[in-house]
Amino acid sequence: MRNKILLVEDESDLRLIISDVLRDEGYEVLNASNGMEGLKIVKEENPDLVVADVMMPLMDGFRMAKEIRKFNSHLPILFLTAKSTIEDIEEGFETGADDYIKKPFELRELLVRIKALFRKYIRSEIQEQIYEVGKFLFIPSLQILKYENSEYNLSNFESKILEKLVAEMGHTVYSSEMMLGIWQNDYISNRNSLHGYIHKLRKLLSKDPDINIINQRGFGYMLIVRQ
Repeated sequence: MRNKILLVEDESDLRLIISDVLRDEGYEVLNASNGMEGLKIVKEENPDLVVADVMMPLMDGFRMAKEIRKFNSHLPILFLTAKSTIEDIEEGFETGADDYIKKPFELRELLVRIKALFRKYIRSEIQEQIYEVGKFLFIPSLQILKYENSEYNLSNFESKILEKLVAEMGHTVYSSEMMLGIWQNDYISNRNSLHGYIHKLRKLLSKDPDINIINQRGFGYMLIVRQ
């Protein structure tokens, strides 16, 4: 069965070009010209992935993603956006996006990102990864931390950062690596956002006194769990 992609783009020429390229790659393509139409198609057609512009009439991409996440928490969403500030990128991820591409972009890059999202989606369907972090259980796919009888919902950014720290537990994860992997840039002026999310995670994980996120000054962060 072919993977079904919903393309939500208000620029008709760009929508036609992308649709043709995706069909040539073997995907089944559904089209919508705004977020409201896209939301309706998601509910009716159950696509496997959504590629959506951000700035659209009637309902923009961010609002559409928020509405989708109310009834489908796992549908991969990739944003096409001319917005490039750190605040715009954060807003996109916090609304439920899995990835984004800045306009203008190469169609080859779009195909690479789509294939990567499908691989990630298939892996998560096969086996959900659960990490033990001290007395916590961390479930990245659900963006949840469990501690004793309590459950804490993480933001998209918090979950992505924690997953990188957990994967390299006991080793330094460089700030530049996290910035490039999550924000896709390493502007010094944007490092405050990373520091802010680390502070929130450190505060939450402090419920277990054996866990600490160490600031490796000038380099990055290290997650440790004392035995």
